[in-house]
Amino acid sequence: MINVAVIGYGYWGPNLVRNFVDNHSTDVSYVCDIDKSRLKMIKQKKSQIKSVVDYRDIIKDDNVQVVAIATPVSTHYKIAYDVLNAGKHVFIEKPMTLNSSEGKKLIELAEKKNLIIFVDHTFIYTGAVKVIKDLLTSNEMGDIYYFDSVRVNLGMFQHDINVIWDLAPHDFSIMDYLIAEKPAFISSTGASRISGKVEDIAYISLRFQSGLIAHLHVNWMSPVKIRKIIIGCSKNMIVFDDLNVDEKVKVYDKGVKLMNVSREKLYRNLVQYRIGNMYSPRIESTEALKAEITHLADCVINGKRPVTDGEAGLRVVKLLEAAQNSLRKGGIFVKI
Repeated sequence: MINVAVIGYGYWGPNLVRNFVDNHSTDVSYVCDIDKSRLKMIKQKKSQIKSVVDYRDIIKDDNVQVVAIATPVSTHYKIAYDVLNAGKHVFIEKPMTLNSSEGKKLIELAEKKNLIIFVDHTFIYTGAVKVIKDLLTSNEMGDIYYFDSVRVNLGMFQHDINVIWDLAPHDFSIMDYLIAEKPAFISSTGASRISGKVEDIAYISLRFQSGLIAHLHVNWMSPVKIRKIIIGCSKNMIVFDDLNVDEKVKVYDKGVKLMNVSREKLYRNLVQYRIGNMYSPRIESTEALKAEITHLADCVINGKRPVTDGEAGLRVVKLLEAAQNSLRKGGIFVKI
């Protein structure tokens, strides 16, 4: 049995505790939070779990093998470094760190100690994203032309990070997992309309060397909640609507074909539209976090490398860092 400690029992912490307790290979021995009222809640639900205010009390216990970090991103590096230095595997919330320099240091320490960094890019473990990955690696879709995502809602304003660092990690991690080619340039624009301090709305564009483009819209000020990704390909197109309970993924046999192509007579070119069938593939209904923890346990027990390891976490942080750099420079394209 893998003994786990969870640091941070706020929004995501209770979900972590529930799934670690329910998994047949893991159990929770500690929960840590600086808010004592939160610790009272865990005592009422799981009296056998020890509760502490100082996370350093956890890393002193040799029986703890994995520490899950669900605290504000500004604290990730310090806590994760201390945990790794104490010889324990790390499960860390997104984004992994506040900058790539911190991420690299954590990866170096983990490799030196022969430990695992498991980044909680939850969407990678959803049935929907797994199905999309299978579709894109088959011959069914053809070449990828564009990746377009909208992740907006009203509320959940953060005080220490802007909307890019809060919401874009989801779509960056999905894009990184689905598309083998990595983006070369990024541009981002945004505005702070509520607090006047951190951006609450942003638009991000990415360019790839192959000509592939990507666009992300993230927003805390939308009157409606939207979680949608459209992937346009040469043969078919995919729509991933995470809020659609019955048909999260739809595959459209739609596209265009340019006829009578010639540089001299471009104005005569005819566009032929292809409109075929739409189908929705079957999606596995297993909770993503449950699948994550099963994968984590397998990696710890059998010495495997996680799908969302430290390197995957670092790639997402680099994208966030570059987007932030572009934002500060007025939206110009910057090299990643």
